[in-house]
Amino acid sequence: MKWTRDAEKEISKVPFFVRKKVRKRVETEAAERGDAKVLLDHVHASRKRFLSNMESEIKGYQIEACFNQGGCPNSCIEKNTLMTRLEALLEAEDLLGFLRKNVPGKLRFHHEFRISISHCPNACSQPQIKDIGIIAAMYPRTEEILCSGCLSCVNVCKEKAVALSNTPFPLINTQTCLGCGACVRACPEGCILAGESGYRVLLGGRLGRHPRLARELPHLFTEDQVLEVVRACLAYYKEYSGAGQRFSVLLGDDDIPREILQTVLPQ
Repeated sequence: MKWTRDAEKEISKVPFFVRKKVRKRVETEAAERGDAKVLLDHVHASRKRFLSNMESEIKGYQIEACFNQGGCPNSCIEKNTLMTRLEALLEAEDLLGFLRKNVPGKLRFHHEFRISISHCPNACSQPQIKDIGIIAAMYPRTEEILCSGCLSCVNVCKEKAVALSNTPFPLINTQTCLGCGACVRACPEGCILAGESGYRVLLGGRLGRHPRLARELPHLFTEDQVLEVVRACLAYYKEYSGAGQRFSVLLGDDDIPREILQTVLPQ
């Protein structure tokens, strides 16, 4: 549906973490009125109703991904079932029921547990500021004898992690490589191939009055392991969140709690 310039300007003022919900609500209500274009009046009326009835919109958690279910055009993961499996896990945990029992007063969106999935290290869905941030990664490996020296891998690497100056084949700097897979896609000879792939997991990010970036766990996780990480984090959250405190607040500034680490790190 088309929006007027004034309507677009007004919707941009809505906090980003509820903007999609509000935008969808505005378009739905405008369509129900038989209007083909969203006007400023539509935004004002819908936002007022939305804010006055916010509690009915809350489901206990928020989960988002870059490009939503369509995936990322730079995706490092071929089989993308993580979003669906996480949704099922979060529904089973009944976070809405937990919040209703533990949060005094009305529920607000900032009470919800937030998870973000990025399908490549560009991290468009802002996983660094969520309770749990998940970033897909695909690290390269090389087949040295196939290299033609075309420099495609060197030119495409934004981190300058690929070098082809003193050797007849690419060298990958594992300290600076983010696992975006760009060099794998760029190599015309099949010299650089997909190596280890999986998900990086970050815990305890937030915005607000006291913002903090999430901290990364020291491991690359499979899809099944990511689910175990989330399950362990939710158990910790439910045990220690007594009045709607954010997960990041519970983690504090110290090391990741042992209750989480001993569950998720490889033996």
